[in-house]
Amino acid sequence: MPADTFSTRIMDGNELVSTLARLAQELLKRHNNCRKLAIVGIQRRGVFLASRLKALLDKELGSKVSEGGLDINLYRDDWTTLGPRAVVGRTMLDFDVNDSELVLVDDVLFTGRTIRAALEALADFGRPRKVELLVLVDRGHRELPIHADYIGKTIQTERDERVDVMLSELDGRDEILLIRTV
Repeated sequence: MPADTFSTRIMDGNELVSTLARLAQELLKRHNNCRKLAIVGIQRRGVFLASRLKALLDKELGSKVSEGGLDINLYRDDWTTLGPRAVVGRTMLDFDVNDSELVLVDDVLFTGRTIRAALEALADFGRPRKVELLVLVDRGHRELPIHADYIGKTIQTERDERVDVMLSELDGRDEILLIRTV
């Protein structure tokens, strides 16, 4: 990290685990037996969070909840500014999207543009009965009228700050940091 950059821990690994457990319980309360529920993570970190939530739900229910991953890069309104070639990830939706109750999962909710792109991408796969949004961190600064139905933690940030979610699957540790550049 550059010398003029400071970080503050928002959540450590234990807090992240207990936050996901709380969010899984909120999903169970709202969706009862979860028969039509599908958890869809937005690439990249949302996919790993969705997988963790699915494991918690499967354990509680004693059955399998549908799970998928959604790449939204070609649906972004800024994809032409991402460099010479957009990197397209993998979309995995091995269930019928039509008439399902989808929960989109992402790590950080900021402007809402990622979620807009995800909703547009989902429309190419069918028409869910319902779509809800679950985020680990809501940091405000919306540019579109989008809100989360399930929120791990809400924090107040400045626009020029950054929230970095570290997950053991990608980063070797679970931690959420607020990064400030001075």
